[in-house]
Amino acid sequence: MKNKQIQRVLTIFLMIVVGNGYGVYSQEQNGNHAIRNVVLVHGAFLDGSGWEGVYQELTQRGYNVTVTQHTLRDFDDDVAVVEKVISQQDGPCILVGHSYGGVVISAAGNQPNVACLVYIAAHAPDAGELRADLVKKYPSAYKSLIKGDDGFDIVNPAKFAEDFAVDLPIERATFMANAQVPTADKVFRAVIQKPAWKYKPSWYMVAGADRIINPDLERFYAARAKSKKVVEIKGGSHAIYASRPKDVAALIIEAAAHAGKKN
Repeated sequence: MKNKQIQRVLTIFLMIVVGNGYGVYSQEQNGNHAIRNVVLVHGAFLDGSGWEGVYQELTQRGYNVTVTQHTLRDFDDDVAVVEKVISQQDGPCILVGHSYGGVVISAAGNQPNVACLVYIAAHAPDAGELRADLVKKYPSAYKSLIKGDDGFDIVNPAKFAEDFAVDLPIERATFMANAQVPTADKVFRAVIQKPAWKYKPSWYMVAGADRIINPDLERFYAARAKSKKVVEIKGGSHAIYASRPKDVAALIIEAAAHAGKKN
């Protein structure tokens, strides 16, 4: 009899625990954030596969995540690809950009169903602003850019791990170095006319050890955009979107929750 009573108590306890757990999960999926769609936009030299860790973190929490695969050949074409992906979302979305992808989302983010922007070690230029002028003021540390005679650039594979992805395992950094997408040099001179961060809320992650974009330039971008929250990852490389997926996902989730309160 005593054993049956113990089993009954344990059963009730488990029902409460499981019920509470389900309640928390359901609340996150259906109540606390109205924004469930996330669009991840990659930067120069690489494709969208670097977002895999962030994708996994978000989809496991019930978000609908789309990773863009723009070609890095023409800025207007890249924006058009991202705008197409945005138009395919079934409701408002969070638009996330890394590096050059920040320029793309600053233009594409004007689409009406973009609720907010999240910049991950990314450029966030103003209207008519040349990034070359900003880089002169906030010089980058890396010297490994190779400009091809054909108008396409890459990062020297021998220096890639040190300059781009020092906080990734060397095997993965080496793979990324040898899987680069040659990027048209002209996209780095692209100028936008209506930066979405002036009209929509933004969040920003600074990579504290970034050698591709000066961390001070990243801090400048975040301050100028009046980003709702700025997170700085000490020791984070330019590849922070790949090396710190949990931190990146957490910032996106916070942005989704905040934007969702207004939608």
